[in-house]
Amino acid sequence: MELLAKNLVVVALVMAFALVSRPIAAKGQATLCGMTAEGFDFCKPSVQTGVNPLPPSQSCCSALEKANLGCLCFFKKNYPKVLSENNIDPNLAMQLPAKCNMPGSFSCK
Repeated sequence: MELLAKNLVVVALVMAFALVSRPIAAKGQATLCGMTAEGFDFCKPSVQTGVNPLPPSQSCCSALEKANLGCLCFFKKNYPKVLSENNIDPNLAMQLPAKCNMPGSFSCK
C-alpha cells in the first residue's frame, strides 16, 4: 500500500510541475496530488529539461514527502505532452524520491 502511495506521488508531482507555471490559486494553498504550488516551485530546478538539473533542495524533498506518488504516476502516463510543453523531464521527476532518500523503491507501473 505504501509503495502504491509513493507511486501516486511521483505521478502527481510530474503533473504538478507542469501546472506550476500556471497560477492555480494563492501560492502555497492549492494542492495537486498533495503538493502545493510552492512545493512544485522548490522542485522545478531539479526536473527541468534542457538544463543541468540541480540536486533537490531540502524544501523540495519536504514537499515531496507529502505528495501522492501514485497520483503523479497517473499524470506522467496520461498527460506526457503537458509535461514536455512545460519543460518537465518526467525521468528526472521520477528520480526525485531516491535523490531525496525517501524509503523504499519507486517506479510507476
